[in-house]
Amino acid sequence: MNQRSLIDRKAGSRLPPDFFRRDVLLVAPELLGKILVVRSAAEIPERFMINETEAYRGVEDKACHASKGRTERTDVMFRTGGRIYVYLIYGMHWMLNFVTGPANEPQAVLIRGVEGYNGPGRVSKVLGIDKSFYGEDLNISERIWIEDNGDKVSVKTGKRIGIDYAGEKWVNKPWRFFL
Repeated sequence: MNQRSLIDRKAGSRLPPDFFRRDVLLVAPELLGKILVVRSAAEIPERFMINETEAYRGVEDKACHASKGRTERTDVMFRTGGRIYVYLIYGMHWMLNFVTGPANEPQAVLIRGVEGYNGPGRVSKVLGIDKSFYGEDLNISERIWIEDNGDKVSVKTGKRIGIDYAGEKWVNKPWRFFL
């Protein structure tokens, strides 16, 4: 097996659109164990098992970018689930998120870790995620999608990381999910 990705892992079936059109608190833990597929520059699909996610839920969630309302940056979060939301932090790290839920109910799952790589900045770097992925539709994209290979996993929960600005109520939500 390639150390960089799970190229040798058996391909599963692409997740259906309805998977992402549900509440983020259902989608975020169910993404664990799923396979994130990114087509490399050499056109080879590389597979990475998702092992850590974090949920951001609507305008009421002070840690969610949508809590400030609909802006050019957050517009995709207000669309129907199944799109990619990326943003740049510290001027150097792209954060990969999957939009969930119905239109006009902004929610997203931050991909915090994949097998072999922990930390959302590191994950995006390894996957080659950049601004060009903003708004991409996971249901039809030929360069990034999620597969279900049928693996069952045991999910743990914890506090979200790096959101002290949102206040204790939002920091203490057990909305980080990991294997």
